[in-house]
Amino acid sequence: MDYDLELARSIGSDEAVLRLYRWKPYCISLGANQSFDSVNLERAAADNIDIVKRPTGGRAILHSEEITYSVVLPVSFNVSARNIYREINLALLEGLKIYNPLLNKVEMEDRQPDFPQFYKEEKSKICFAVSAKSELKYDGKKLVGSAQRKIGNTILQHGSILCGSYHLKIVDYLNSDTNDSESIKAEMISTTTDLQTVLNEEIDYPELCCAIVNGFEKNYNVKFERFLNPEPETVL
Repeated sequence: MDYDLELARSIGSDEAVLRLYRWKPYCISLGANQSFDSVNLERAAADNIDIVKRPTGGRAILHSEEITYSVVLPVSFNVSARNIYREINLALLEGLKIYNPLLNKVEMEDRQPDFPQFYKEEKSKICFAVSAKSELKYDGKKLVGSAQRKIGNTILQHGSILCGSYHLKIVDYLNSDTNDSESIKAEMISTTTDLQTVLNEEIDYPELCCAIVNGFEKNYNVKFERFLNPEPETVL
């Protein structure tokens, strides 16, 4: 995520970058304004789970069985950050449809939650406890979570495409009492889903990455230059 931030600070005015990556070891990222007191640092360390701060807002995410995407692009004077947010989610939606026709049922959230009220609740410690407008959902359940930040004349937007259910274990690392943890986990099960659950099959991560890239190319009518990291599961 530091690299995402560096790209946002150094990218040229005529450039844009789509980056896709996974996590090893698994990691909990906290929103830029979220306190480390939200999570049990000792328990996470004992389970070899890193803790980092994201350069964007939002709440805690356990990055595990997922594809993380980031988009860095210059801001045009006639395009709002809100429209950029929506267009990026449309590109992600196109990529999911390319990956598997069953994902044609993925939809965009059309309502914005009352975030001031939401942040008063215990479950607000977790990013995937609520869907923001234009985020992607399947059968009413959140599938992709995203966050955005403007840095100078550049937009950095990144998020998690859930591929498995391991993210639900985030409740095991919250500093909450047992009753709160159980209720938050039940809430997450009822409000989130993942690709493996939807498709009832193991996810082919390299194929999914290619589909996402193709979705962006189709939605934006562009052709990316592709760069591969030495790690086979990381695509730039």
